[in-house]
Amino acid sequence: MAVRGLLLLACLAAMAALAEHLGRPADGDARLRVALFINGALGDKSFFDAAARGVRQAQASLPVRARVVEGGTDPTRWQAALADLADSGEHDVIVAGTFTMAPAIESLAQRYPALRFIVFDASVDYGRCACPNVYSMRFRQNEGAYLAGYLSTRLLQEGAPGIPAGAGLGVVGGLQLPVIEDFILGYRAGAQAADPDIALQVQYANGFSDPAAGKEIARLQFARGAGIVFHAAGATGQGVNEAAEEAGRYAIGVDMDQAALYRERQPRRAAAIVTSVMKEVDVGLVRALGLALDGKLAYGRLESIGLAEGGVRLAQGASVIDALPPPVRQQLDLQLAAQQAAIVAGRVRVPSAFGNVP
Repeated sequence: MAVRGLLLLACLAAMAALAEHLGRPADGDARLRVALFINGALGDKSFFDAAARGVRQAQASLPVRARVVEGGTDPTRWQAALADLADSGEHDVIVAGTFTMAPAIESLAQRYPALRFIVFDASVDYGRCACPNVYSMRFRQNEGAYLAGYLSTRLLQEGAPGIPAGAGLGVVGGLQLPVIEDFILGYRAGAQAADPDIALQVQYANGFSDPAAGKEIARLQFARGAGIVFHAAGATGQGVNEAAEEAGRYAIGVDMDQAALYRERQPRRAAAIVTSVMKEVDVGLVRALGLALDGKLAYGRLESIGLAEGGVRLAQGASVIDALPPPVRQQLDLQLAAQQAAIVAGRVRVPSAFGNVP
């Protein structure tokens, strides 16, 4: 039995090694060793999942060896875990996102000048630190949120199924941070472009990983007259989607096409999601790693990507929009296209929590 047990353990170890090897370049083929640090956990169906998908896509399509490290939900552990990655000598590029990680990246970039860093959805302070080895990528999510706000008000005006007459809008934010404020400012501006007098409720859930809190806030907003609730709250927003399904109202997701995530197993919940403001984190990371391989990534700079660069967009294929009469649907499509064209051309300046970013 002991010999058989040892053979079984050896077999399992070999299978695990093979599973880790499959789907990525051999070490000798990889020209770039990348670690993505998640200051949280995967499974949020939003921001972190999109980032992980991006580095995995890069691994599948480029000579990149990628590793995803989940830092967990205890902020006191993040900086030490990130420092361990930098100190290991096993990576050429370390990728991390959110504004909370920017100070740690600033410190590490100066301690490890030969190492390269990519910060997404945030930026280091280039005026404060000598960070020629850090590339910062920020999204103009306010532009995508503007389109979502405009669409939301127009759906209220057209009387989409389940929305009572005189309904307003709601927003659930994770925390009152600049990036979340950027979403909200854009959403409000778009909604008011369609109706300057639209009622808008805004409340924060004080976290990004509490679906129960998101659901309770959304339930209250629906009870107070909201027909559609937009959430920029990470995994907390999954509770908003659930509340919309139960109330027979609608939600707007963020970062990923959340209706597509539910469509197969929970079609009723998918039908309650009008669209998602998609911040193309995965596309941005694949692009950045490709440029890094070619020696063309703009280290030492902040870049901003929005509608014009394909960095943000609205998810398509919502059943509530498909169910509208064809003339109404066509008119909505034309109106949204006109709003987007005006933003890209600079005729419409969407308010931002960040001011003007190049």
